[in-house]
Amino acid sequence: MISDHSQPSRVVSPRHFFYTNTFSTMCALAYSDLSYDTVQSLASRVNAAGCKFVQLPPKLTQLRSTKPVIAICATRTGTGKSQTTRFVADYLKKKGKTVAVVRHPMPYDAVLMNQRCQRYEVLQDLVKYNCTIEEREEYELHIEEGNLLFAGVDYEMILREAEKVADVVIWDGGNNDFSFFKPDLTVCVADALREGHEEHFFPGEINARLADLIMINKVNSLPSIDQAKRQADRIRALVRPDVPIILGNSVVTPEARDPDTKALLDRETVEDMVKGKRVLVIDDGPTLTHGGMPFGAGFVLAKQMGAGEIVDPRPFAKGSLKGVFQKFQHLVNCLPAMGYGEAQIKDLQETVKSVECDCVVTGTPINLESVITLDKPCVRARYCLQLDKEYMEKMEALLLPFISA
Repeated sequence: MISDHSQPSRVVSPRHFFYTNTFSTMCALAYSDLSYDTVQSLASRVNAAGCKFVQLPPKLTQLRSTKPVIAICATRTGTGKSQTTRFVADYLKKKGKTVAVVRHPMPYDAVLMNQRCQRYEVLQDLVKYNCTIEEREEYELHIEEGNLLFAGVDYEMILREAEKVADVVIWDGGNNDFSFFKPDLTVCVADALREGHEEHFFPGEINARLADLIMINKVNSLPSIDQAKRQADRIRALVRPDVPIILGNSVVTPEARDPDTKALLDRETVEDMVKGKRVLVIDDGPTLTHGGMPFGAGFVLAKQMGAGEIVDPRPFAKGSLKGVFQKFQHLVNCLPAMGYGEAQIKDLQETVKSVECDCVVTGTPINLESVITLDKPCVRARYCLQLDKEYMEKMEALLLPFISA
């Protein structure tokens, strides 16, 4: 039996069963990006109800592949896993390898068999599979960059389909969960803006301890590189002595198009849309909510471009978004791009429509205008991973076996 983690007592009641004729005597945690306080609280509630509380380790759950597997995991939601996955995929493709990216499950369909094994090659597939905003945020850029992408809920089937077409399978993790496939190389992405979180969130610390490479991302957003070096020293205590720890930059650039011709606008025109203006920032939903970040790439870009005022979106929230702001009270300057279904997408559109501003800056990875109608000029934050030469060489050394195989 599967139940919402907020109500474990329902799972472990003697009146409920995991399987026919089997009383519930054990509760397994199948969730990610939880603080250790939350995990222990869940364990206490389960134990108080008379059941065993277990955390299943990767060794017992991972599927084995016939092809080499690279796993991109993280210490928290929103560290930059997907941009790292795209970076690695691009590198391997340039070396002549065929890559299949497999994305962590996002089972939002009420009928899970509809999502059993999904294959994404063109943007129209996002419509074919009726993707939510959250799914689009993880899939769209892979498709744009020509990466064959698989997702769904039956990961045995998904893996076998990926193996048919790829030299290398890349696991693109969700939240800070560990890989569903047994990897030949594990890259764990930590966040320079959340120092110390690698030691306090489940299962992020597991990813750090299993990693063959640690990359601290978003270092370019710090006031001093010394902070990242201090974080690296702290992480060093978690990992094997031979594991490289490298520093990465998440480089944010603006993009805007003419509303009529859809042609890309020049940099000066785009900057004029934001500089000195009253701006609404819409950032990646998961990063801002359960990821705990107060801002994302859109906010960073708006500040870089000299926005005159960042609008507080809370007074304008409609429908379910009112509850989002009540739950995540650290959000003041950014509107999370929430879209877990048609109703919430409508709430997002109505919220944006009601905000009095000159421009919208979006930091969600997708083209938001393909999902909702924006009645205001829009600048999109594009972001990608950039590695300095010394760190790129360490990355290349670990990728070499996948090229020569």
